[in-house]
Amino acid sequence: MDKLKINIGNLYLKNPVMTASGTFGYGKEYVDFIDLSQLGGICVKGTTLYDRQGNDYPRMAETPAGMLNAVGLQNKGVDYFVSDIYPEIKDFDTHIIVNVSGSTIEDYAECASRLNHLDKVPGIELNISCPNVKEGGMAFGTSACSAADVVRAVRKVYDKTLIVKLSPNVTDITEIARAAESEGADAVSLINTLLGMAIDINKQKPILSTVTGGLSGPCVKPIALRMVWQTYNAVKIPVIGMGGISSWQDAIEFILAGSSAIQIGTYNFIDPTISVKVLEGIKNYMDQYNIANIKDLVGQLKA
Repeated sequence: MDKLKINIGNLYLKNPVMTASGTFGYGKEYVDFIDLSQLGGICVKGTTLYDRQGNDYPRMAETPAGMLNAVGLQNKGVDYFVSDIYPEIKDFDTHIIVNVSGSTIEDYAECASRLNHLDKVPGIELNISCPNVKEGGMAFGTSACSAADVVRAVRKVYDKTLIVKLSPNVTDITEIARAAESEGADAVSLINTLLGMAIDINKQKPILSTVTGGLSGPCVKPIALRMVWQTYNAVKIPVIGMGGISSWQDAIEFILAGSSAIQIGTYNFIDPTISVKVLEGIKNYMDQYNIANIKDLVGQLKA
């Protein structure tokens, strides 16, 4: 339906409903549950330059209204993605966006460069929440300067749609968003997970092997919503909102706050059909309020 079409830079989505990286595999894991062609796009799991084994177990823990994860970007590397995964997913009738991660600026740039020639991958999403090993482990996304550096390097070698995924673990997320925008990002997506931890009181030790991990799920939604609204009012490029979306009502909130598109993450584990339910709810809401185009709803939060 034309009224649901939305553009993210030069990338045109059939509708604003996407799935978030790390929660939807490569899409093929969900073909028995939903028709993937109904989605605006799929952000596949994090891809790095080289093979990563991930963190030791345990690396996931349930929390009230959410979960902690410390999987550690386990994947077989970008070359494996190109040779083995891409042929299996390239003909899905939806946009495939590859989430790119790295430990150095050079890693990010090289990984993005190796994806640039893939015809059926129209964009990448830079995960700048990764630790910068050259800076003692501080995440790229917690400093405007380091965020700008990595976006600049990737923009030089990648000429398709460049989405930058922002970390919420900062004092002022708008500062990071503006830095990404200034170096050529076509859009920003937010939020990534919040830093949290859980403790086993019987063993008197952290539940996760890494002590801390990324908190996601409905519990983070109010924070995500606030950061999306702040970012929408700080940059001119599109904002893709995520963080605790578990219903179509949540999605409408994010769109009103300024999201041109939304990503559904953790709730895919609860209900693998949630994305199509959210899409149907958005359609019904637009019909109910006689909204002719989804673009007319973006950022229309009333004072």
